[in-house]
Amino acid sequence: MSGMHFREAMKDDIPFLAKILSDWQTEEYWNRRVSGYFNRELHPQKALLPRIIYVATSSEVVVGFIAGHLTERFGCQGELQWINVVPKYRGKGVALALLRYLAQWFVAQRALYVCVDVGGEGGRSFYIKSGAESLNEHWMVWKDISRLLNN
Repeated sequence: MSGMHFREAMKDDIPFLAKILSDWQTEEYWNRRVSGYFNRELHPQKALLPRIIYVATSSEVVVGFIAGHLTERFGCQGELQWINVVPKYRGKGVALALLRYLAQWFVAQRALYVCVDVGGEGGRSFYIKSGAESLNEHWMVWKDISRLLNN
């Protein structure tokens, strides 16, 4: 992943995150959603306030991101809210690197039992490869997300 950089998201990144998500709904819709999440004004079900967004950049252009927060949903301690990488950068380890950044944040928050709502089969296979297990039909869980940091 030469030339790839990772950092915490800034407010100026929000339009780029909305654009990445806009294959489902409009950029305007996602701008409101991501902005509300970033500003701690939009709260997913049973979410707690501590939350984080990390971005992956190549040549200073945002090419992927991950967001997560603490939660009480399904008895989990943390929840992966969004992870998305632009098509050109998929299959290059960007998503796994982002997931590891989020895992470090969850560990620092003492949140090891982490859930994710699985979008499609592609997502499910990625989560299985990263150590998540089925929780129910739509959700998966890492019973100890810190294990991602040892691989």
